[in-house]
Amino acid sequence: MSSNSKPEVSPLAPPQPARPNNTNLAHLNPLPPSVFTLPQTAQLEALYTIIRDKETSRGDFLFYSDRIIRLLVEEGLNHLPVVARTVETPTGAVYNGVGFEGKICGVSILRAGEAMEAGLREVCRSVRIGKILIQRDEETTLPKLFYSKFPQDIASRYVLLLDPMLGKLSISQMFRQQADAFSVATGGSAMKAVEVLMEHGVPEERIIFINLIAAPEGLTTFCSRFPSLKVITGWIDQGLNDKAYIIPGLGDFGERRYCT
Repeated sequence: MSSNSKPEVSPLAPPQPARPNNTNLAHLNPLPPSVFTLPQTAQLEALYTIIRDKETSRGDFLFYSDRIIRLLVEEGLNHLPVVARTVETPTGAVYNGVGFEGKICGVSILRAGEAMEAGLREVCRSVRIGKILIQRDEETTLPKLFYSKFPQDIASRYVLLLDPMLGKLSISQMFRQQADAFSVATGGSAMKAVEVLMEHGVPEERIIFINLIAAPEGLTTFCSRFPSLKVITGWIDQGLNDKAYIIPGLGDFGERRYCT
């Protein structure tokens, strides 16, 4: 190669389209009508590959899971009702658009759901956020409400319920597991959280449940129990192993998030 010749440059790879086959449907087909998933683009799959990798550092896990959470929140907002709104642009022209109808709030299921609050705040300025803590009752082995704090007017708001993982909801099977398994893979806490919200006057159809990964068993049972509630999930995995962990999953979200 002469000194004046230019080095060969590999051609740029073309943009990667969404997966031709939706793997979510491979694990749950048909989807319940109230379940909505993110488009399975190459970017989204790359983000999930990073957070699933056991070698990923805590810093990268935080950064890339937050990116997915923001996408999920944006998708959740797409399901809120809008009303016609007309504005005048700086050019003096009139633009006929829309605006959100009603007020929203987030409710995080402690503790893992609390990690999703930052993503919600980055998308919705000054959003009100409530919290709910549900744990296993040692005597009955059933999910029990230990703490809740909601905006006083929550009954008149649309609620984005936040919890990163949705697994199986079979009380007879799942609540025989250890408390750690309960907090990671079962949907018992989410199911109880919805019941508590409804007891506080929130209509089922005003609740949108947002999570990163769901097991098909959990989605099926959850949606059968709450058919009017919408579920926004980033990825539907294969299922659960004998320890009630979602497979392939990403491990204990709370442990990886908070290093405990």
